[in-house]
Amino acid sequence: MARVTFKGNPVSTKGELPKVGSKAPDFTLTKTDLADVSLKDFAGKKVILNIFVSIDTSVCQASTRKFNEEAGKLSNTAVVCVSDDLPFALNRFCGAEGLKNVVPTSELHNRSFGESYGVRIAEGPLAGLLSRAVVVLDEKGNVKYTEQVPEITQEPNYAAALNALKN
Repeated sequence: MARVTFKGNPVSTKGELPKVGSKAPDFTLTKTDLADVSLKDFAGKKVILNIFVSIDTSVCQASTRKFNEEAGKLSNTAVVCVSDDLPFALNRFCGAEGLKNVVPTSELHNRSFGESYGVRIAEGPLAGLLSRAVVVLDEKGNVKYTEQVPEITQEPNYAAALNALKN
């Protein structure tokens, strides 16, 4: 269990982020075209998992825009945005913003991601949604970097996540 805050109020998550050096848990997420995607679909690529509460919040939008911008500069890297939003909402936002370098995904068909990655919020007004976190994987699906953002309303440490891709 991780302790984070939401607007200064403490909340817990169910579980912990995967440990650096461990094999990333598999997942099944739903893309905006309603097709499912899993970790194996990114085999041989570096992966940034940009995990957030809802695309309808300004900080989640900012992280999606920032990682989209950075992804355009990266080779052999996929940025997978993960939330409990409906794929339609993710598609609407990314389409309106012209974001083509991220893979927006939802737990629509399978809600195990939150538990596998230790990011399901356990209490408070956002209970059941995903906390803000970043997980970076190497080409073999090993965890290179994790960040559980301590305050849900804060942006993640982009520089640290992007730097983890270089090592």
